Amino acid sequence: MSTVLDEIAKETKGKSFKTYKYCFDGIEVPRFDYDDHRHRITWKQYGETEHHDKPVPLERKSKQILPDPPLFAYFLDGSRKTYKVDDMAFRNQVYPIIAGQVGVGCCTRVNKEMMPLYDKGTSMFERHLVISLPKVAKNSDWDDDTLAFEHLKRKINNKADLKAKNVSFEKILTYSTKVETGDKIENKGIASIQDYMVEREKFMVSELVRKGFLLPDKYLLKDGSLEYQVHGITDQSELARFRNNYQFVVGVSKSFNPENCVDKNGRNNSNLIAQLPLYHRTPVNMYSSPRIGDMEFAVWFVRIRDQWYTNNAFDGILKIEKILVTEEQRKYGLDSEEVDIITASIINERNPVCYGADKRWANHIYPVFVTESYVKSKYLGESMFLNLF
Repeated sequence: MSTVLDEIAKETKGKSFKTYKYCFDGIEVPRFDYDDHRHRITWKQYGETEHHDKPVPLERKSKQILPDPPLFAYFLDGSRKTYKVDDMAFRNQVYPIIAGQVGVGCCTRVNKEMMPLYDKGTSMFERHLVISLPKVAKNSDWDDDTLAFEHLKRKINNKADLKAKNVSFEKILTYSTKVETGDKIENKGIASIQDYMVEREKFMVSELVRKGFLLPDKYLLKDGSLEYQVHGITDQSELARFRNNYQFVVGVSKSFNPENCVDKNGRNNSNLIAQLPLYHRTPVNMYSSPRIGDMEFAVWFVRIRDQWYTNNAFDGILKIEKILVTEEQRKYGLDSEEVDIITASIINERNPVCYGADKRWANHIYPVFVTESYVKSKYLGESMFLNLF
């Protein structure tokens, strides 16, 4: 019986080398080291209505805002797991074939316990299996790239063994074969799967908005930076819809690039962030990215763990982001009282922690950790997934 790789080679007129299959997790490959963006950002001005010149203490505020239910009602995480499944030759050059599992899920609290979020009996979770091929793999018999790879996907999903296992692939992705000096081409395939995961996160947020979950007193806390979410959006009407969707969404990065920790004058201030006292936040800055265009973000940092118990300078510090939605926010920044409530609510979410279960424990917010664990628990086992090929 032909395999998935045989089907790919046949339809794309490539040559499969049947190389060793493995998961990239734990292998020395290029990684996304930070939750936030790796490119330098441009700080514009203060990102809140009050202009603080020193860290803002929030321990008292966190004890004052203990209503039931809390501000954050929903927690979203996107995750991807990538694998090298073959090397295949196209046009006399060998390229890696990358496959992946992408999971996006949302959890909520029911009677103070974390549970998967359901809408009318349907879980707000999705898992997609994807394959990433080099762009040169397009069958020359097809004039349209999209149609060519859709045809390949149908051929793969019609295989009897996949149907017997009730498994199918959601998307055939492509990656550019142009590689900069020092980069590895495998990273192009991984990046295409990462981008697909971001698109599914955006879809999940839009569904939460459409179904009426997100409200002024029911915020969504998203694991990771919000800046990734905006890439590729250039149409003004689409940008407006995007802002509206993220009105009640806050992004929290467990790890961030210290080189991007600069003040409004562009000077590096990572030392100030590293020395934040416990339960203090930095002043809020407004920034925009040249790669995004007409979109402003408010960003600030908070320390949620005592530095005494952590291993490095930025353990216990979170980067918080919120997209500025209204014209007033884009001009003057977030209301400082809203910033304090958001930050104090995040401080209240920090315990209990996942000691020993995750080396990033000091930067974990417990509901986010539970959501992340839930999403990853839905992956197919590594052996089962690799044996699909």
